[in-house]
Amino acid sequence: MTPDALTRVRRYCLALPEVTERLSHGTPTFFVNDKRSFVQYWDDHHADGRLALWCAALPGAQEALIATDPRRYFAPPYVGGRGWVGVRVDLRPAWSEVAEIIEDAYRAVAPKSLVDRL
Repeated sequence: MTPDALTRVRRYCLALPEVTERLSHGTPTFFVNDKRSFVQYWDDHHADGRLALWCAALPGAQEALIATDPRRYFAPPYVGGRGWVGVRVDLRPAWSEVAEIIEDAYRAVAPKSLVDRL
């Protein structure tokens, strides 16, 4: 499942304006203008047993998502305190929802000029 999930995540992220991918902290990470990260792909981070994305989030989104499904959504370590949301992709996700969360993550960090291009 891992390569298929990463392939999907890459497709969603790289379709957004001015997005690049490189390893950061040892994991595939997606950046706007090669500067600000907005999605990280984690496979078993520190043996947590999850295949998950860590996504930048608009204000209030982390809390709302976790409240709707705390098994699927979580506050990731390190960046959860800044409002990022963890999204498990090992639990048969609705990929259309994952794509929306990725786009929202992009909107949370991209400059207005790039967001206007969506």
